[in-house]
Amino acid sequence: MRAHQRAHRHIARVEYTLPQEAASAGRARRLTSAFLTRPRRHVTKVDSERVDDATLIVSELVTNATQHGRSPCRLRLEVSDDHVTVEVHDASPIGPRVLKPSTERESGRGLAMVRHLAARLEVVGSGRQGKAVRAVLT
Repeated sequence: MRAHQRAHRHIARVEYTLPQEAASAGRARRLTSAFLTRPRRHVTKVDSERVDDATLIVSELVTNATQHGRSPCRLRLEVSDDHVTVEVHDASPIGPRVLKPSTERESGRGLAMVRHLAARLEVVGSGRQGKAVRAVLT
């Protein structure tokens, strides 16, 4: 008979609701930085590079949600010993598109940047209830 031990994963989570306005991206950056740098007893400290990457990802995803979503958005953050997950929910059923880089446009580079920074980028639940865009950093 073989004994199985389950490793206990320590996870810290938080969720914020942000209004559908341009200032929400700045607020989301501040909230993310504060959450990720907060000392925790059972979760490994998030290094400064991942804090910077996650903060940039949050800024891009919240900006997209407030510009293209149909309601306030929800920002969820999760930290464990091996990953940081950023998830932004909005009410729009339309999924985001990664545009080809162009020197002619002033916008449209955000999702390409998020894709580059994150180990995984996915859209969950694109339908009448809206969607969540999730980025995972390892």
